[in-house]
Amino acid sequence: MGDKFRIGGIDVEWDAEKGVCTWAGAPAVAMWTKTSVAGLLSGFHRMVGTERFKLALHGGGRDSTDGDWALISSKPAFEEGFAALAEVASSAGWGRWEIVSIDAKRKEARLRVHNGWEAVAQGAIEADWGSAYVGGKFAGIFQRHFGVADCWAEQTAFAVRGDAYDEFVVRTSDKSLEDRLDVLFQSDQATKADLAVALERVRKEVEERAAAERELREKLELIARQEEAIRALSTPIIEVWDGVLSLPLFGVVDSQRAAEMMERLLDAITQKAATYAIIDLTGVDVVDTTTADHIGKLVRAAELLGAKCIITGIRPAVAQTMVQIGIDLTKIVTLATLREALRRCMRSTEAGRK
Repeated sequence: MGDKFRIGGIDVEWDAEKGVCTWAGAPAVAMWTKTSVAGLLSGFHRMVGTERFKLALHGGGRDSTDGDWALISSKPAFEEGFAALAEVASSAGWGRWEIVSIDAKRKEARLRVHNGWEAVAQGAIEADWGSAYVGGKFAGIFQRHFGVADCWAEQTAFAVRGDAYDEFVVRTSDKSLEDRLDVLFQSDQATKADLAVALERVRKEVEERAAAERELREKLELIARQEEAIRALSTPIIEVWDGVLSLPLFGVVDSQRAAEMMERLLDAITQKAATYAIIDLTGVDVVDTTTADHIGKLVRAAELLGAKCIITGIRPAVAQTMVQIGIDLTKIVTLATLREALRRCMRSTEAGRK
């Protein structure tokens, strides 16, 4: 069976058989300050160095204030809530916490800790790095109370150095804990642990950049595929019969589009071994000298590869324009419709086979 008692308004219960202890229903652990706690802190200190160790403790204290603030906020006034928290802390062996002053206008507070566990532990191993964890707690609490982004707790008195208490001045700060870690890393006080943190940060940045580059490449590839699909739709080349290709034109034929048409048509003629290429102008409403020149070059290039060209679908307005601007189509076969052109190609193909 478990044992239970009440101290400082908190129910403390433990089950020796299970090895479980709870404070107010939350799991807790009791350690001898001058041996277990001192040994734990000393081990961490040796691994990371004083400055890194102090920053880590300060950050840990700052990040552990959710429950503390919940208790403080449950009271009508901040001072009353802090007094309730101080009573719990005193009952748990954290020392006696005291608010010396609070300047709301300057957003500054002065606090003292009598018989704090960090000072007691350091005294046992003759260490002197300050009570950074409790200082971090005070910073986190007043960060919420002042409603600011960052607070920093500067320790101004040290019990381990012979003072009657640990004293802290908590002020708003324009530097976050992460900023202070960056400064530490850039100084000669950086440790292997700092280097590991920096390397991890660089690794994440490299991974994020690589992911962004992959995403960008994928988008560029998608755009390229879409452009290719659009070009294919704007310049469709259809094999309408064995050895007969059809290239229907639509809209305006500018220099870029003409170059794409020529490249696609010549490739198709080569791949299909085509002997005829029908260029259908049914979808062309307006033609000018430049467009006519593009069509003429297209015809000549196709004939150089051994494919005869037939132009179909010339509209009356287009024919009138061609005459007015002096385009010579006498050397090119022109027919009214694509059907007529296909019939001629089929007859010529059948005659050639006989």
